[in-house]
Amino acid sequence: MNKTDMATLSDEDEGKFLMDAEGEQLGIVTEVKDNTAYVDPDPNLGEAWLEAFGWGSVDDDDLSVPGDVIDTVTDKELRVEADL
Repeated sequence: MNKTDMATLSDEDEGKFLMDAEGEQLGIVTEVKDNTAYVDPDPNLGEAWLEAFGWGSVDDDDLSVPGDVIDTVTDKELRVEADL
């Protein structure tokens, strides 16, 4: 895992899980724009499959998570250390 001061997010992060410091899943990244991850906090099964392939889209209930609060980016997840 790579630790950075500010994560640089890209389209490749779409479909990844957003995790908190305790390893609890907060949602799935549906879209990335301007170094902000848009996260669906409660995807249904169909949405989860689409998002896993990067085919999701931003909904009204999605959370916006700026890159400066993301501490770690891996192949499968984004992790925040602070409470959102």
